Amino acid sequence: MYKDIVLPRVLEQVVNCKDELAQFYLMDCIIQVFPDEYHLQTLDVLLGACPQLQPSVDIKTVLSQLMERLSHYAASSAEVLPEFLQVEAFAKLSNAIGRVIEAQPDMPTLGVVTLYSSLLTFTLHVHPDRLDYADQVLGACVRKLSGKGKIEDSKATKQVVALLSAPLEKYNDIMTALKLSNYPRVLEYLDVPTIRVMATVIIQSIMKNGTRISTSDKVEALFELIKGLIKDSDGTSNDKLDEDDFKEEQNSVARLIQMFYNDDPEEMLKIIETVRKHILAGGPKRLPFTVPPLVFCSLKLVRQLQGQEENPFGDDASTTPKKIFQLLNQIIETLSGIPVPELALQLYLQCAEAANDCELEPVAYEFFTQAYILYEEEISDSRAQITCIHLIIGTLQRMHVFGVENRDTLTHKATGYSAKLLKKPDQCRAVYACSHLFWVEDHDNMKDGERVLLCLKRALRIANAAQQMANAARGSTGSVMLFIEILNKYLYFFEKGNPQITVASIQSLIELIMNEMQSDSTTSDPAAEAFLASTMRYVQFQKQKGGAVGEKYEPIKYEPIKA
Repeated sequence: MYKDIVLPRVLEQVVNCKDELAQFYLMDCIIQVFPDEYHLQTLDVLLGACPQLQPSVDIKTVLSQLMERLSHYAASSAEVLPEFLQVEAFAKLSNAIGRVIEAQPDMPTLGVVTLYSSLLTFTLHVHPDRLDYADQVLGACVRKLSGKGKIEDSKATKQVVALLSAPLEKYNDIMTALKLSNYPRVLEYLDVPTIRVMATVIIQSIMKNGTRISTSDKVEALFELIKGLIKDSDGTSNDKLDEDDFKEEQNSVARLIQMFYNDDPEEMLKIIETVRKHILAGGPKRLPFTVPPLVFCSLKLVRQLQGQEENPFGDDASTTPKKIFQLLNQIIETLSGIPVPELALQLYLQCAEAANDCELEPVAYEFFTQAYILYEEEISDSRAQITCIHLIIGTLQRMHVFGVENRDTLTHKATGYSAKLLKKPDQCRAVYACSHLFWVEDHDNMKDGERVLLCLKRALRIANAAQQMANAARGSTGSVMLFIEILNKYLYFFEKGNPQITVASIQSLIELIMNEMQSDSTTSDPAAEAFLASTMRYVQFQKQKGGAVGEKYEPIKYEPIKA
């Protein structure tokens, strides 16, 4: 009855009334009042009336509401989906939208995009397995937008973002979106800020779902989608972008790079090459954010090769640690033009440590050389120098691959840099840190007690000079904190069995600290007093252990200062 009598009569009245408000209201009533299954079985009739309505009727809202109702109906139960297939709902709706847009050549972009956005939502609910249908919708949208240039209407822009976000939300997998050939073509109609927003949405989807991107082709396709964050578009600069927003966007790209992984070293190297190609085109401002994750991805591959039992470094292997280290050298060199010398130095040291684990002495030495050149030529800020010298010392201490000559050269340089820092306290701390370079646990050939003692004595001389300078400048020698720090180093090497560190040398240092603390010219320092008390508690604790350890510490005497 509805199909043969009610609907045709009602639609006849609607079409003939010629009043745009009445037509919109009545079509809305038909869609909202009658059941979903009625609409599904009478789609031909209902859609046939749409092009006959007045051109000024808001037909996009009418059709969008119809598709929204049918989408909810499809989502309500899997049992109703065969009905949609039986009546070929997708083809009918797609054709109807095409006819409506052709009948209204002046339809604004917002209307076109809204219709296709609703159709895509309908398609994803009814035919989630038919990617070709989703791609058809996007392709039809591209054809209707062609020749209109970038979308400038903010409401239309929101609808395009909704259109492009729908497949991500439905499939929870960027890999599926990458199969849609028309997806990047729709993106091209957005303005630059919105392209960046869409790129961020895509990255957030990948992070949320923990999607691993495992081939260089997929990485290439993905970078095409997020190119708004990777490089400036058509000569536009990112200078207008808020600094915090820019950092957040680039940090999201950095997190994305960590999601690229393949167990096959050959394919992983291709991925790294692809990423490198794209990020180097991004301009100097982006490199400090994007180079580090690429370096660590490459180092992960080095560790992977290093962990393989069979000979992964054979003559036939095209992916070898040596080849990756050559690539890393080139990648880090790109930072030199920015410049960010501290970051480059840290990355060189990371690579040196990885080369050390691969037993590649020449490669490790080259990375250290590059780090030293940066330190000498580029790093002039005293705070940065302090950070960098401690990084150099810490990394060099863990290196076991160097022969005597290379190690001596690098160690000599490091101690030289330490003694040339601007402030005496900084000099002192760096010099006593160098003592660890001459005493490496589990490596008997890297234990030189005399040079350890020389470093500590030199640190004491610098600490003494620092006090004299403070006395001359301010009339007081300041804190004895440096002496207590050096005492802790003496105790460390004493415990590790360095024969040059004797009970007598420790005792004389304790007495020196006590005399300094009781001197009238020394500034009272509660932190130094607490540090000394804690240090001596440790000595007492070692004595109480008994046995060989207790005997070793027994001769060390300490009388606390009486208040």
